[in-house]
Amino acid sequence: MANIIELKKVDFSASEGKILQNVSIEFKEGITTAIVGPSGGGKSTVLKISAGLLVPDKGEVFYKEKKINAMNRNENLDFRCKSAFVFQDSALWANQNLYQILELPLRIHYPDMNRKERAGRIREVTSEVGYRKNLDIRPSRLSMGEQKLIAFARAMLCKPELLFLDEWTESLDETSADRLVNIVKRKQKNGATIMFVCHDMRIIKDIADYVVIIADGTVAFHETKEHIVNDPELSNYLRMGMAL
Repeated sequence: MANIIELKKVDFSASEGKILQNVSIEFKEGITTAIVGPSGGGKSTVLKISAGLLVPDKGEVFYKEKKINAMNRNENLDFRCKSAFVFQDSALWANQNLYQILELPLRIHYPDMNRKERAGRIREVTSEVGYRKNLDIRPSRLSMGEQKLIAFARAMLCKPELLFLDEWTESLDETSADRLVNIVKRKQKNGATIMFVCHDMRIIKDIADYVVIIADGTVAFHETKEHIVNDPELSNYLRMGMAL
């Protein structure tokens, strides 16, 4: 099974100091990986670097054996079309309404799509995630849960093959969270590669194939879900780390 994303000896620092140190991880195509660990350990940073949203201070990041930071414009556009990121804080543009936010990816990646086709695709994804309110309002009018639904809908617009999900069910009621989990399961059945940060053991047990534990900026474990969940010592380590 081929690697789709690979991090090699990655270091990353921010104003608060070193966040990641010598992190190497291989993410296999068609596999779902949960990235877990204590708060502040570097989980979201690993996800953003894997998606090419952050550039490491040291080390290399590959998408299908191509260095992400060495891609030309067309290669980068293709990567962005085939992948999608759901941010923990939703990251919706405050100065645009919801329709404009959802329309932009379609304008960029499908320039030949007409207005009616764009509207139809937007209706399709918003219905799928369970958002049925007005799209002519700005994000500030929404609850945090509603913002997360719009962020997830935006991620689904271009039918991505590679999903990066950062606390993607946070702030949602159980019904809405289950709806998004079911969408992810359908993506899995269609061969998508999924990497997600999550604190919900129920979701991890339900959909993950592998679990990566990030602690203190390093990879503590990278094992199959069954290996970690069924090993009492590792399972306890995972639960303790997630509770911090």
